[in-house]
Amino acid sequence: MHQLIELGPVLLFVGTWIISKDIFLSTMVLMAGVSLFAAYEFTKQRKLRGTTHLYLWSALILGGLTLAFRDETFILWKPTIVNWILAGILFGAQRFARKPLFKLLLGKQLPLPEAVWFKLGYGWSLGFFVAGALNLIVAYNFSLDFWIAYKLVGGFGLTLTYLIIMMTYLYRGGFLQDIEELGQPTTSSDHIGSSKD
Repeated sequence: MHQLIELGPVLLFVGTWIISKDIFLSTMVLMAGVSLFAAYEFTKQRKLRGTTHLYLWSALILGGLTLAFRDETFILWKPTIVNWILAGILFGAQRFARKPLFKLLLGKQLPLPEAVWFKLGYGWSLGFFVAGALNLIVAYNFSLDFWIAYKLVGGFGLTLTYLIIMMTYLYRGGFLQDIEELGQPTTSSDHIGSSKD
């Protein structure tokens, strides 16, 4: 469901751009799409997740400014602002509150040492910052067509890259093997073997 909040409106935005080549119409469709997906999430869960609030309000505010001033600069900055806010929240929670947010989100599925949660959080924080910077590089150095294609493919590609880096780090550190061992039932021979040590 949460992936729909992120991907669905982007697909509508890109589809509208491909058909119309009108950034302002595409922005209106993006705003409507985010609003509809957020409303659907609220009717199902009776609340909105924090990231849904971020996607919703950034689309409405920056999209609204784009339409009000007839200037696409605001919508071009939207991915950067969202990514930098996420980077700041992750970094700030760990650096100042000493709380690894990734542990709060995934701690039940991944029993990892505290230090590993902090490393993952800092890594994703850096990733979000880089994604925001790359968005500006593309927005100000390439055509609007290229930026919209990058918005669709680049975001997915970056997320996939970060996931591969994270899984490689966990695998090489032996943390994934530890998780597999936790899920394996112990046999009587395991108990006998451990008593010999």
